[in-house]
Amino acid sequence: MTVTIYHNPRCSKSRQTLELLRGRGVEPTIVEYLKDPPSAKRLGELLDLLGQEPRALMRKGEAPYKDLNLADPGLSRAALIEAMAEHPILIERPIVVKGAKAALGRPPEAVLDIL
Repeated sequence: MTVTIYHNPRCSKSRQTLELLRGRGVEPTIVEYLKDPPSAKRLGELLDLLGQEPRALMRKGEAPYKDLNLADPGLSRAALIEAMAEHPILIERPIVVKGAKAALGRPPEAVLDIL
């Protein structure tokens, strides 16, 4: 079964997670999400697989989070997901997907549960 990692090569946790996968003999499909951002639909699917709501997967220290006032509790799930699709820097990383399971690699060892 294919394993996919939504990866940012500049992120140490993302690099560590990729190395952990490879160390276990898994060569994942790598999606550099800053170059090839997931659609809003795919982000919704990833959130469902993770069992999370959008803000749990958002990098709150990034400028777009503040600039777009994404902390506003009145924003809908769809609006938050759309913001992540338009500004992929907001997406926490790495996300690893295998079949109908996903895990956030923070810490990297968290992805071992889905392998």
